[in-house]
Amino acid sequence: MSLDEGPAAIQNGPMGLPKRPHLLGIDDGPFEKKKSTDTPIVGVLMEGCDLVEAVAVTAFPIDGDGVTDFLAAWVEGLRFRPALQGIVLGGITIAGLAVVDLVGLHQRLQLPVLAVNRRRPTDDALLAALDAAGLSERRALVQRTPAPEPVEGELHVTAAGLSSTAAGQLVRASRNKSTLPEPLRLAHLVASAIARGQSRGRP
Repeated sequence: MSLDEGPAAIQNGPMGLPKRPHLLGIDDGPFEKKKSTDTPIVGVLMEGCDLVEAVAVTAFPIDGDGVTDFLAAWVEGLRFRPALQGIVLGGITIAGLAVVDLVGLHQRLQLPVLAVNRRRPTDDALLAALDAAGLSERRALVQRTPAPEPVEGELHVTAAGLSSTAAGQLVRASRNKSTLPEPLRLAHLVASAIARGQSRGRP
């Protein structure tokens, strides 16, 4: 499928969801606390779990404000925006303590937005970190986040814009050998390589 054909051209599976979804994985790169001013943000668009179609790179200030609007504007400006069928993040924070409003991002882009974690996320540690950093006003974004749901006992998925069952189907359709969806895994590797010169961490 051409990137210009849009998601309507994709053959759908059960529940009307695409068999090979066009998902954009977004992840940030590592940074040194109190030394780095910003961190790379990488988006990888894939069809299904085995076809990379595009890569985009930007940067965001560490612990910066307005990350939801920033991500929305960035995605809206990508040439492959019409092909997107969902966004996959590695949690609700990016670039340190910048908290992504999953519901707000879904409403702005009119796309499902997923945050996946290998372990069930808890709010206590994040809320304490926000308080310690003088960012208590971001508590409301954390508390507004939908509850995570397990997917096959390996991942926990927080979803805005679709049911937990549908979110699990999208995740399974975008996974290969890793427990993570491939678009997110590759975004993590690229962001790490940009920041450090080579990728590191679990594949």
